Amino acid sequence: MSVERRPNIVFILTDQQRFDTIRALGFKHMDTPNLDRLVRRGTSFTRMYVSSPSCAPSRASLFTGTYPHTNGVMRNGEPWPWSWVTLLNKAGYRCVNVGKMHTNPVEGAFGFHERHVVENKDRAHPNVAFYLDQWDKALWARGVEKPSRVTYRRREDYGERLGAFIWELDESLHADVFVADLACLWLERYPGKEPFFLQIGLPGPHPPYDPTPEYLAKYADRPLPEPIRDYDLESQPAPLRALRRQHLSDDHDAIVHLAEPSPQQMHRQRTHYYANVSMIDTQVGKVLDALETRGVLDDTIIVFTSDHGDCLNDHGHSQKWTMYEQSVRVPAIVAVPGIENDLRVDDLVSLMDLGPTVLELAGVDVPSWMEAKSLRPYLNGEDASIRESVFSEHANDKILEGTQFMTMVRKGDWKLVHFVDIDEGQLFDLEADPREVTNRWDDPDCAAVKQSLLLDMLNWRIQSDRITQGFRRHLASVGQA
Repeated sequence: MSVERRPNIVFILTDQQRFDTIRALGFKHMDTPNLDRLVRRGTSFTRMYVSSPSCAPSRASLFTGTYPHTNGVMRNGEPWPWSWVTLLNKAGYRCVNVGKMHTNPVEGAFGFHERHVVENKDRAHPNVAFYLDQWDKALWARGVEKPSRVTYRRREDYGERLGAFIWELDESLHADVFVADLACLWLERYPGKEPFFLQIGLPGPHPPYDPTPEYLAKYADRPLPEPIRDYDLESQPAPLRALRRQHLSDDHDAIVHLAEPSPQQMHRQRTHYYANVSMIDTQVGKVLDALETRGVLDDTIIVFTSDHGDCLNDHGHSQKWTMYEQSVRVPAIVAVPGIENDLRVDDLVSLMDLGPTVLELAGVDVPSWMEAKSLRPYLNGEDASIRESVFSEHANDKILEGTQFMTMVRKGDWKLVHFVDIDEGQLFDLEADPREVTNRWDDPDCAAVKQSLLLDMLNWRIQSDRITQGFRRHLASVGQA
């Protein structure tokens, strides 16, 4: 990496990619040669937890360095207050977003000089606000109808597919391909010489699960992880039972969720999902090649991660909005030129910790009020345990209707999930029960652990309010822009 200038930064953020999706990190069912290449070049965080299990609150937390209860984005559709991209902008970076960020307003600047927005693959639902993004316009210009909940409903087998369909249009029009190609176009055409921050928001593997036949064929006969089904549904707290009923009654994102899907249906859903990830892997390779062609690969930091995961019928649930591992744990890789250590970090870390990490790597001062903690020491292989616990939270919305607010704490081998309006909750010993099928919430032998974690949650919220006084003053000084 050149010492004369600050590094470029490419921040690749997928949507709804669970942690078990990169072959080089031990998941042999995957085909991900380009992500494997990044793993070998960089530092992988194997216990990376999101601060909220849905798109907007997770992303707002990531790009502010604060928790949802601090920044006010506790569900999709709420306005963002600020983004640390502004600090990179002021430090002389050319800041560009291509693809999804899920900000509100959708095209708000939030520190970017340019935004080429592509939002969710499927927005054909009455609860989703109307918006024409760059992908919509490209499909219209080609004279084709966008595949969506509306078009898939015309299929006779729509109710059997669990959201799994084949992409039948030209591959170049697929959302992930379109976004990656647009990012590569920017890398090819932009004439500026200043360092750049390029955020690439790939819309997949969020449903509809829609790989092309070529990628689907990679997984057709491949053994895949079986869904976690050996649980007692009635042991789940009432808000999660309500969430399941909600999914069974509404085909969000073209998924008709079924109470008792067959093994074949669940396997098909997973083949499509993992094939979508392999499509994404190819797009990552394109970006790496574009950086090399531009002559800046050796001067560019690359971050790869996702905003949350996907249950894929684990525990009987569709998509996210739960605190199960498949929903709140994501892959994360940071590759810094000149540091090729193929390092794994197993410490607990939070997705928002990537914010101050990027700022430090760019030579930008990190605001003292950030709740996020820089991961930079890990990148050099230092002993740098920074968190004893990680937290995640989500408020009620049009899908999570059964609780006003849920909060998770993960500490050591234990995970606790608290619901503000009921006495039920979840408590898992992840060492003895990594699949989270035995809820110990009412187990008298776990009463002391439960009380200790609830106290940790209380202390965290108090400390959070104290630490972020400066954030509130900052928002007042900038007019929350």
